[in-house]
Amino acid sequence: MSEKSEKAKELFKQGYNCSQAVLGVFCEEFGMDFDTAMKIASSFGGGMGRMREVCGTVSGMFMAAGLAFASSSDSPAEKGEHYKRIQELAKRFKDKNGSIICRELLQGVETSTSPTPSERTETYYKKRPCVELVGDSVEIFEQYLKEVKSKVL
Repeated sequence: MSEKSEKAKELFKQGYNCSQAVLGVFCEEFGMDFDTAMKIASSFGGGMGRMREVCGTVSGMFMAAGLAFASSSDSPAEKGEHYKRIQELAKRFKDKNGSIICRELLQGVETSTSPTPSERTETYYKKRPCVELVGDSVEIFEQYLKEVKSKVL
């Protein structure tokens, strides 16, 4: 486990949602302050507002990729390159975990879509793979960054 991965897991254990934990370890590196990043990522926990759709860790990874690589241009070519990058990150996560969908990743665990977050207890952390998924997303993105940098050099 990398230092960033461990820090992201700690953020999650402190009560930040899965998306916040992932974006939180990359935001300042790519020019965004931590508080702003936490606000932006706040809606994506629990598979987008606890709707159990796209895993919040994956959304956090995508937001970090946007900060790292995206342009504010409306160029279709630039958008296409960025979407290709996002699809590659999603594939890597899916290859490792079987899905990018929260409810599928939590199969066998009660997956309420109530807007009220579950209490973070020891049992919560034992039942759910979320802490490990946070670590996976961070490590996947770190590896991707290394690969991109090695191509540039």
